[in-house]
Amino acid sequence: MDDATDATPPRPEQRGDAGTAGTGPDPHPSGGPARRRRGVLLASVAGCAVLGGVLALLPWGRGPERPPEPEPWARARAAVTAGVPAALPDLDALLEEHRRRVRDDPRDAVSWAVLGAARVERGRRLADPASYSRAEEALRTSLKVRPEGNAPALRGLAALANARGDHGRARAWGEAARKLEPGRWTSYPPLIEACAGLGDHKAVGPLLERLVELRKGPVVKARKAAVYRDRGWREDAAAQIADAAAGASGPAERAAYLERAGQLAWERGERESALAHFRAAVRTDPDQRAALAGEARALTALGRTTEALSAHRIALEKQPLPEYALELGELYASLGMEQAAGVQYDLVRELVRKAAAHGVAGDLVLGRLEADHGDAGAAVRRLRAEYRRRPSAAVADALGWALHREGRHAEALRYAVRATEGEHGGGARVALHVFHRGMIERALERPGPARRHLREALRINPWFSPLRVPEAKAALARLGEPSVAAGPESS
Repeated sequence: MDDATDATPPRPEQRGDAGTAGTGPDPHPSGGPARRRRGVLLASVAGCAVLGGVLALLPWGRGPERPPEPEPWARARAAVTAGVPAALPDLDALLEEHRRRVRDDPRDAVSWAVLGAARVERGRRLADPASYSRAEEALRTSLKVRPEGNAPALRGLAALANARGDHGRARAWGEAARKLEPGRWTSYPPLIEACAGLGDHKAVGPLLERLVELRKGPVVKARKAAVYRDRGWREDAAAQIADAAAGASGPAERAAYLERAGQLAWERGERESALAHFRAAVRTDPDQRAALAGEARALTALGRTTEALSAHRIALEKQPLPEYALELGELYASLGMEQAAGVQYDLVRELVRKAAAHGVAGDLVLGRLEADHGDAGAAVRRLRAEYRRRPSAAVADALGWALHREGRHAEALRYAVRATEGEHGGGARVALHVFHRGMIERALERPGPARRHLREALRINPWFSPLRVPEAKAALARLGEPSVAAGPESS
């Protein structure tokens, strides 16, 4: 039954003569209305007794029949085709199901597209670049089987290119998918990600507005949070990602949004809040590997070095990204463990080399490594080429820093300004980027701007790097306080 009150008879009306009904002669001795009312009441009570017995035999609290839970592969398919994180066991079931389908029917273009999208997600979650090559094979097979009007395959190729760091190609695939299906909301998230990766934040705004018109819900709130973060709207970004986590439909999705909330808190220098978010993400989905790396950063900031080292090692083992190896190496270096740091720097190069064999761009992380711990000239050459491909704030920052390390400070400042200002993502005010700008300005003997930006970096996040924070503090100490007699400093 839908409502328990349906089984309860209505209370009889209270009559003014109820107290005297049995004291006088029956006004209807032949069984009139009063007797009939008593009969109805007895029948009603008896009916309720029977009904109560039936209910007692049913499972307690059982409501109307619910539809059966979807199969794990079906849950993963719904998530993957909507660009939502899928649980790894469900993802494995989806891969198995669609491998079977394309074996049974090699002309099934939709199953080939879903198989490719699932392989992209698997490669991203596990940092397995070989999955990207298999994903490309499946997606291109889908296009070969159905060369016209195949928007799902085009969206999959856009997601694949984003995962590989090839945002230019992702934009081309995404635009092709949107042209075919401009009214389908799933055509927009990969295109927004591609434009953001290219530093084209002017294009991001209209795309986001259209997405919001077409779709509401957690996945859109998470996309809005990323855009707001790039614009420097930190509080708005945090509010959006918190709402996304609260409304997420499953543990894997919720954990992904909790990890992003932790990252936003970390960028603001909120160590304890970041750690709480990262740990909540891992509790929600133990396969949320990015949260393990975030936990390591927060523990480092809190001075819990032994725990931080352990968390870094686990994160790197479970999701072997070169970025994680570089972070771990710099933590070792900050502790004076140069040999251990060198092992991690070698691992960065090896991971980048393996990923490049499957089309994954690693020039940004390799350029950062070479600028600080290797050949600055090689870093400049590598990062110039990367900047031509995707002129984002992150690449502008890395190129500017490499130029500074090579001694070309004036040219470096142009890229540092681009990384910290303007419409190319510089509005995010990343502590590391602001630190780099301050150090470049100091090398150019511009003490006022250098002092201001170094202080800003430490104000944004006083623990942004175990290696660079001590450098920032030492540089500020050498700069000293501005001289009142010298007058106002230039900007």
